Amino acid sequence: MDLTPSDEQRLLRESADRFVSETYTADHRRRIAGEPLGFSTKIWQQFAEPGWLAMPIAEDHGGLGGGAIEIGILMEAFGRGLVSEPYLSTVVIGASLISGCGTEAQKQALLPKIADGSLVLAFAHSERQARFDLADVRTTAKKTPDGWRLDGQKTAVLDGNAAAQIIVSARIDDGTDAAKLCLFLVPQGVRGLTARDFPRLGGGRACNLDLRAVRLAADALLADGTHALPAIEAVVDRAMAALGAEAVGIMQTLLDQTLEYTKIRKQFGRPLSANQVIRHRLADMAMQCDEARSMALRAALMADAEPVARSRAASGAKAK
Repeated sequence: MDLTPSDEQRLLRESADRFVSETYTADHRRRIAGEPLGFSTKIWQQFAEPGWLAMPIAEDHGGLGGGAIEIGILMEAFGRGLVSEPYLSTVVIGASLISGCGTEAQKQALLPKIADGSLVLAFAHSERQARFDLADVRTTAKKTPDGWRLDGQKTAVLDGNAAAQIIVSARIDDGTDAAKLCLFLVPQGVRGLTARDFPRLGGGRACNLDLRAVRLAADALLADGTHALPAIEAVVDRAMAALGAEAVGIMQTLLDQTLEYTKIRKQFGRPLSANQVIRHRLADMAMQCDEARSMALRAALMADAEPVARSRAASGAKAK
């Protein structure tokens, strides 16, 4: 297998690295930490200009038709700068769910807005009792004469406070039949929806959601239950691959900064880098970073494989 990046991928990496290094300074991160949304809307619009927000969206819907490899390149650059913009929640997860589950009308209405930066999405799926079981959903959806009624609670919704639309998973009834699991588009501010947001340790914000008698129109249904769970599993694996690439960017930055420090910090008249024990530790760090990069790349390469192989690759990257 030839893993040599294409010219387009090299240019993408160079432009993303340059933008992040020039923009995401320590002062910038301190300012953004105090923003109500947890990120800069101005920079979010700048993400749209080179097509980063359109990367995984099909060309028929205003995108560039990129894949998990290109997403990984961007996420690694974002990790280098601790980027807090809602790229994972909106582009990696939200756009993928709409592309995989939405009707053609929903795709035409929403995907171009994601690509141009005018729409931020969030995915509300995790629940307190689920303990990482993607099929364990107790939020309920009941059919009404004019649409749907949603009741339940969701935890740790990334960027839910900033999203104009929240993709919410719910069951048609209180049973455990996975075929009844559906996805709904819930607009921010709808009556009955309460969000309690909080800062994340690495930057950005998340929230917990309460849904009490939330009334939705009939066309709010995004997935009809026949393929909602497989779509959720696929997008979670894709998100894990993207987060693996982001972690590699963080690791590489820490390694580079540590290596540079050992060259300028002196002890007993010699730089720390002259200490053989420290050299061995740095070599171990470099090996761990390369191994993590390989696992994240493997997860990206397997993003469109059959479910078992895809899940194993994503879980391997997460574990590493």
